Amino acid sequence: MKLMIPVKRVIDYNVKVRVKSDETGVETANVKMSMNPFDEISVEEAVRMKEAGSADDVIAVSLGVAQCQETIRTALAMGADRGIHVNTDAELEPLAVAKLLKALVEKESPDLVIVGKQAIDDDSNQTGQMLAALLGWSQATFVSELEIGDGVATATREIDGGLETIEVNLPAVVTVDLRLNEPRYASLPNIMKAKKKPIEEMSPDALGVDIAPRMETLKVEEPAQRQAGVIVETTAELVDKLKNEARVI
Repeated sequence: MKLMIPVKRVIDYNVKVRVKSDETGVETANVKMSMNPFDEISVEEAVRMKEAGSADDVIAVSLGVAQCQETIRTALAMGADRGIHVNTDAELEPLAVAKLLKALVEKESPDLVIVGKQAIDDDSNQTGQMLAALLGWSQATFVSELEIGDGVATATREIDGGLETIEVNLPAVVTVDLRLNEPRYASLPNIMKAKKKPIEEMSPDALGVDIAPRMETLKVEEPAQRQAGVIVETTAELVDKLKNEARVI
């Protein structure tokens, strides 16, 4: 079975994000970047499937600037077999990402695409669903447990009321949640081996995909500063403030 794993380069989750002075976006210059944490879970799941013998080819895919190859190398060091980099300096919206992935799926014919449920930079939670719709494939979202059978995948999903278990036919698109697994750290020998693994590079034009943006960012600003709390002397005073000032009761 062949697996395709999209991986996104984002600002590291430990970094405090700063808004640009002109409020056109967030500051990325000289900022530590890393693989999107949900995509790390996707890679880990694919590598575990390969180790269990249910997959024999794991392809890590990243779309964006030249530095995205570093993200692919991280996935290769974790255990992916090869990489594909779609090189573009354009800012990619979820629909454009889904279209590019669709073109790659048609080129590579994977049996399963495992995607992080969302990226921590834009929090869109759209790409996996859009990709499944464009391909006309089955999909399972917010997956916290995954089992692959004969032509089907059994997925346990996290929903508002608890857990839901569904069965989808392969090929399928799966978006993963935090509790699916604990991603491994790449060992030094595997990091060295990853440098020799192949990364194929291509462009959106070569794939015949229009990535023109459909939206325009008008302004990005910091959230409002949280006001200091107030210490009250009595319960009656607290109730009065909740009723007349906060107006929550």
